[in-house]
Amino acid sequence: MATIFTKIINGEIPCYKVAEDSKHIAFLDINPNAKGHTLCIPKEETNRIFDMGEQAYLELMQFSRKVAIGLEKAVSCKRVGVSVVGLEVPHVHVHLIPLNDMKEMTFQHKVKMTENEFITLAKSINSKL
Repeated sequence: MATIFTKIINGEIPCYKVAEDSKHIAFLDINPNAKGHTLCIPKEETNRIFDMGEQAYLELMQFSRKVAIGLEKAVSCKRVGVSVVGLEVPHVHVHLIPLNDMKEMTFQHKVKMTENEFITLAKSINSKL
């Protein structure tokens, strides 16, 4: 059965897309720890990050780095934190979280954003790539 991320990739579920290439997509987390919390995922559905082939893993990290650099330019923060947890959705995903405080990496701290804020922010991050 396809994961929610595969449904996003296939356009069955909408997202606030930040970036995309032939093998990856990045979009804003709809339940963000901080404004700008972005998920980078491979288009190929793989459950665990270390089950990915080495080349696919490196390409995902390169894509995530590019997105993180744009994210840091678009959102005021001290740095962008990176996390790979993978318990919520069985599809590899890299969390990029703009950080000003450690609580923003706990996944217990969430912020609320309007649809307009999501759309504007996704476009802003994309313009910085």
